[in-house]
Amino acid sequence: LPGQVLELLRGVQRGSEDRKRSLGRLRWALQNEDTQQKFVRLDGSIRTLTGLFTSSLADLQLEAARCLHELSHSSVPMVAEACLPVTSYLLTYLSGHSLEFTELCLYTLGNLVVESEAVRKHLLPQGIIPVLASCIQSPHEAVLEGVGYVLSQLLQAKEAPTEIIPLVLDSVLPQHMLRLLCSGLKAGMGAAVEFAWCLHYIICRHKDNVVLLALGAVPALTSLLLDLAAQIPQDAPEGLELLVCPVLRCLSNLLAQTGCQGQGQDGRLLVALFLILQCFLQQHPFLVQECLWLLNNLTADDPFFCSALLSLDLLPALLQLLTCSQMATVLVLTVLCNIAEKGAFRCQRLLQQPLLPRLLPLLTLPDPEPVGQCLELLHLLFLHCPEAAADFTRQGGHQALEQHQSTPELQEQAQALLDMVRQSPAAPSACQATLAAFS
Repeated sequence: LPGQVLELLRGVQRGSEDRKRSLGRLRWALQNEDTQQKFVRLDGSIRTLTGLFTSSLADLQLEAARCLHELSHSSVPMVAEACLPVTSYLLTYLSGHSLEFTELCLYTLGNLVVESEAVRKHLLPQGIIPVLASCIQSPHEAVLEGVGYVLSQLLQAKEAPTEIIPLVLDSVLPQHMLRLLCSGLKAGMGAAVEFAWCLHYIICRHKDNVVLLALGAVPALTSLLLDLAAQIPQDAPEGLELLVCPVLRCLSNLLAQTGCQGQGQDGRLLVALFLILQCFLQQHPFLVQECLWLLNNLTADDPFFCSALLSLDLLPALLQLLTCSQMATVLVLTVLCNIAEKGAFRCQRLLQQPLLPRLLPLLTLPDPEPVGQCLELLHLLFLHCPEAAADFTRQGGHQALEQHQSTPELQEQAQALLDMVRQSPAAPSACQATLAAFS
């Protein structure tokens, strides 16, 4: 009720001995969203809290910080904007006298910037980026995690690509984020996860990542994935998937950008990916898609990884993912296309599996996307190894193709393959003869 909220404020304003207890009662009351809105509408409410927050009495200062932190949880922009007068003090106190106090200031700032563009625009000229660049050099895990939280909120803002990311890239933050992330889990799982997501937001929202590339982000992230995969069979810490996910995305998105080709050519990365897949397939199937996106970007323009996938005998493990989910089916087929594009020899290695019997059931799927990708793979196989078309016909592939002649988005591909099948030699396959040499 408004009267009760006013009474709480008056209790805090009175200079009595139990002011700390009044602040405690106010803090509990501010966990309610209605109370938060009523409180900030009261004349002098934020001014009173700011006065106590900047007082020389450490216990009152900490209790006032806790009240501000409760206010920052509000999802109503008006509440965040009411806290604007205190933001400069929050920044100043990030070099505070206690860990708990510094932590509270960080998380309060992080919460405030989520809800209000006005708060973000207020904090940038006040120097929030240089202050965070100083805080990230703290030896304390709790402070590092808090810095990561504030940064991740800022980097997700709609204006981040033009107003925030350039400032971050011009600071020492990127090198420290990479250092803390790639020191394994020594900085703490929470901090590592936050900084991994921060790097992800920069990479996917910024077209030119020369700063991160110059800092060696690709080999560093590759090395980190190798370390994480090595931990999986023995003593993988709980929640490791929360770190693996953004690291996979960072590396995948960097490799998809120009200027990255040829970086991180380490065949062990493929083994690490399949170890991660094997570990998380059942409990965290969302990571399958992340691993396959990276595998696609590794093999798309790089013959090295196509050859490594075959020579390390990882193809059977890849094919087992064909029926994992619709997206996994599309991505596995895309990786197979990447390999098949590299020519006859690699097509022969694919057909050796044998591959064609695995593809036939996919042509009966109801969704046109995986079917279309399957038709693309068959086209590449028939193009580089024409005799495979005859093998496909013998296995009933002709009928499977004919059923897609009436599907608008697939009929052109299906017709082209039917033409290839009709023109294929019926003689014993040269591919089969070559494959016999491998068996």
